[in-house]
Amino acid sequence: MQFKGREDIEAPIDQVFAEITDFKRFERGAMRRGADVQRTDTMAEPGVGMTWQSRFKLRGRMRDLSLRLCELDPPNGIVLGAEAATVEALMRVELVSLSRARTRLSVDLGITPRNLAGRLMIQSMKLAKGNLSKRFNLRLAEYAMDVENRHKRTA
Repeated sequence: MQFKGREDIEAPIDQVFAEITDFKRFERGAMRRGADVQRTDTMAEPGVGMTWQSRFKLRGRMRDLSLRLCELDPPNGIVLGAEAATVEALMRVELVSLSRARTRLSVDLGITPRNLAGRLMIQSMKLAKGNLSKRFNLRLAEYAMDVENRHKRTA
């Protein structure tokens, strides 16, 4: 199952890349929403091989998720992989400089089942694809607006 979104951000590509690789901010955001997030690698600087373990409640059950940074291509983008008990996901975030002060953010999220329970989950997601795509694009637009606002405050 694929989710794709694209947003244009009024900020230079280096600034947007710094935002998408601010992993500590994402960790804090997940913790504020009730997830337990632990960094499991020992790397001092962001780079390929960074890993996280996360535990959170979704639909009444505790879920475990392993995340890893698969690719890091400054300032063009990143690729993150995720594994849960029932599904695997790969998220590709690409940045394209439209001008010195404008950047296009493209996100491609692919989710594949690992077992029968995963197939059932993805089948039910396909039934709600319109609603899920709308929520995905709304969250992406909110994130792009947050990046723009942080850039305007620092500029």
